[in-house]
Amino acid sequence: MTATPDEPRVKPAVAPVAIVGAGLAGLLAARLLEAAGVRGALLFEAESTLGGRILSEPAGVAGRFDLGPTWFWPEHQPDLSRLIDELGLSRFAQFDIGDLLLERHPGAPPERVRSPWETPVSMRLQGGMAGLTEALHASLRHTRVLGRHRVLHLAVHDAGVALTVQGPAGEPVRWQAGHVLLALPPRLAAGLGCTPPLPPALQRAWSSTPTWMAPHAKYVAVYDTPFWRAQGLSGQARSAVGPLGEIHDASPPQGSGALFGFFGVPAAVRLRLGEGAMRDLARAQLQRLFGQAAAAPQAEFFKDWAASPHTATPADLQAAPAHHAPAPEAAAASGPWAGRLTGIGSEWSPQHPGYLAGAVETAQDGVAAWLARRQP
Repeated sequence: MTATPDEPRVKPAVAPVAIVGAGLAGLLAARLLEAAGVRGALLFEAESTLGGRILSEPAGVAGRFDLGPTWFWPEHQPDLSRLIDELGLSRFAQFDIGDLLLERHPGAPPERVRSPWETPVSMRLQGGMAGLTEALHASLRHTRVLGRHRVLHLAVHDAGVALTVQGPAGEPVRWQAGHVLLALPPRLAAGLGCTPPLPPALQRAWSSTPTWMAPHAKYVAVYDTPFWRAQGLSGQARSAVGPLGEIHDASPPQGSGALFGFFGVPAAVRLRLGEGAMRDLARAQLQRLFGQAAAAPQAEFFKDWAASPHTATPADLQAAPAHHAPAPEAAAASGPWAGRLTGIGSEWSPQHPGYLAGAVETAQDGVAAWLARRQP
């Protein structure tokens, strides 16, 4: 069969499930499906790399440093903690011993105050959070993982869904699946073309749910040693001067030192000034806070999530939300899309929206609900 210029080529085989997005939720959903005996699921990822908002950048022998999610809290997130143990990953506690620095006013010297005692303790993964998604990917045996495949359109088709997908060559191809799990933020899901359209209330709810991290940017500076610890500093700082509003110790358990910060500069301003200016301003701030030793990091990294079209939409470039948004409904309750499409991105989590633990919760719930419907 030859497709016309306006029609995508058709892949004749029907997959039981198609997953859109190969971040934590999508990769875990594929693993859970395989554990339940499902074979032949499809996993589409628009980027050339897997992981979604999980990103750990290497700095030679210094290790890898997180530019996406950094922490988890086993006491409050037991399912995520069990998954990490199941995958054989090593954890360590966030360093927080020593004083915190405060910048209250431009030109004023930073103040030293006692660091607040953190309860529960924030935990990190050795080698960075990307170890989590890498281990999940490595565990898959019966799922077809397709990077650089961007899902453009979904359509109700027979007993399932037809997906129009643009692959690396740019040619649209139509795939078919019995069910689709949307492992991406609700706003990105709302931007997919759907035939027929999603129910209006569901479309509005997905479109109005902010994507966590989408307005944010992170900067990491890597040093030979965590020299600030010898000064009795925790590496933490809070600043009303900026450009970094919140700074933490990002050092690995042994060896090199690192500091990272979240930018307090609005996304639109960052995008206008550019990455070079943001790096220069962040480096100058670390020198101002931690002294001359902070002026020349051996490596530095910058990630502006607002510049990523597979994370942020124009609606996400407004002021960053102060809190995680409540989860919208994950599926249509009635109509042609009922039972065919389920959101499993982290923002759909009732307990941990926007967090890594939320991606675990939504993947578990979405797969369990599909398996329950599948039973005779």
